[in-house]
Amino acid sequence: MDSNREMDPAHQVPDGVDEKTVQALGALSKALETTERARGHLYGFHQLTGTADLELGEAVRLLREAGHEDQAARVEQDIVGRNVIPGHWTFQIIEAYNATYYHPFASMEHDLVDELVGGRDHLLEARFKSIRRTPHHPDHTATPSTS
Repeated sequence: MDSNREMDPAHQVPDGVDEKTVQALGALSKALETTERARGHLYGFHQLTGTADLELGEAVRLLREAGHEDQAARVEQDIVGRNVIPGHWTFQIIEAYNATYYHPFASMEHDLVDELVGGRDHLLEARFKSIRRTPHHPDHTATPSTS
């Protein structure tokens, strides 16, 4: 293999590991990455909902200043600080998601990578990098330290 096509040793497939295993771990990694994105959306939901709740305080203040005490009191009593689903604020949804789904999934992916390929992450992606690099191009090196 051309030296420019060599892979970072940390991302070489260990001896005895078959192609199906590399593909399976790549699919598992991709599924976890999708879960990471979903989790990010939960944090976005959490932050947007919290911001909306704080903005309600401004609405209540302005309603009072405009002389609409009854309406301000209704918003303050019925909407400000309200649960988003029964018994839960958004942080509790995130905590339940993390405990029930995200942490077990991330742990499983980590365990399987350790068990099946000695902890070498992103083997499929590293192979794609090796294939798609342009030989002898200074910005297509195998590792950051390769010159």
